[in-house]
Amino acid sequence: MIIGHAPSGYIMASLLRGKFSARGISAQLSIVGVAGALAPDLDMLYFHLADHRQHHHHTYPSHFPIVWLSLLIASSAYLRLNKTSKTAALAFMFCLGGSLHIVLDSIVGDIWWFAPFLDRSFTLFTVPALYQPWWLNFILHWSFALELALWVWALFIYRGFKRN
Repeated sequence: MIIGHAPSGYIMASLLRGKFSARGISAQLSIVGVAGALAPDLDMLYFHLADHRQHHHHTYPSHFPIVWLSLLIASSAYLRLNKTSKTAALAFMFCLGGSLHIVLDSIVGDIWWFAPFLDRSFTLFTVPALYQPWWLNFILHWSFALELALWVWALFIYRGFKRN
């Protein structure tokens, strides 16, 4: 997934906005949802600046499902124990966004679902390497339509909330 993470975080936050409306964090919820959905890709800084593209960035702990599942469980427990806490709701939203990122990357990106215990990646669909530069393979693949659909859906939600 190249451009679909930000709108997915926004959609997720919008769908859960009602659940947290009593906490008065509507605007922050969307920002934190998008930030969480983008967070695993912060490893791209390390990938380019320190690792010099030696390893697939999905092999870094920031893309390990166990990391995001652990954070999601911890933030969920924090949320259950603090039923009125804004921080608990925002932490949960951030971790949910990071978890969503990993699930979406699994569509056409290799994800090491059992890392660090098993060094094997899994993906639902493979993007064949037919074009140069590499990113053309993803943009010309059918899965890119899913990413565009996420943007359209997010725009519809945004326009709907603006009218209210």
